[in-house]
Amino acid sequence: MRFSIKVALTFFVVLILSSCQQITYKAKPIDNFDVNRYLGSWYEIARFDFKFEKDLNNTTATYSLNDDGTIKVINKGYNPFEKEWKTAEGKAKFIGSPKIGQLKVSFFGPFYSGYNILALDADYKYALVAGKNLKYLWILSREKTIPEDIKTEYLKIAEDAGYKTDKLLWIEHNK
Repeated sequence: MRFSIKVALTFFVVLILSSCQQITYKAKPIDNFDVNRYLGSWYEIARFDFKFEKDLNNTTATYSLNDDGTIKVINKGYNPFEKEWKTAEGKAKFIGSPKIGQLKVSFFGPFYSGYNILALDADYKYALVAGKNLKYLWILSREKTIPEDIKTEYLKIAEDAGYKTDKLLWIEHNK
């Protein structure tokens, strides 16, 4: 019985520690980040598919400040097969300095995952965001489209960090 408890406890500790991993080693979050300029609504231009956004298009993310200094995150997308909108609400916290674009985000209680801004234009109109590993990548825009030169630049940054950008889904925005 004691052995089972130790195994379960060890598994739990490993699970918690692995959920704290925030970024793949080749990627680097931006510095000189200004959270106030980042707040507001973003269109998801491209992403790697994963279960929480499966089959969604017209996806957006909206960020606002909570009273406790965390960031409220509202993700929204339309499922054309179910003909309904899906919404998820979470919160994000800075891992270290708020001047570095490295946060952790949670949609499920105490479990956090990495949210790392790898590129951001000077006007805060376009962003390249990576998760905790090479399975999570997003290109965001304040508009429903992104200029070709920004797209090319962000794809290169992602590829240099080890991301397989040919697996990106390019998101439709028609609603």
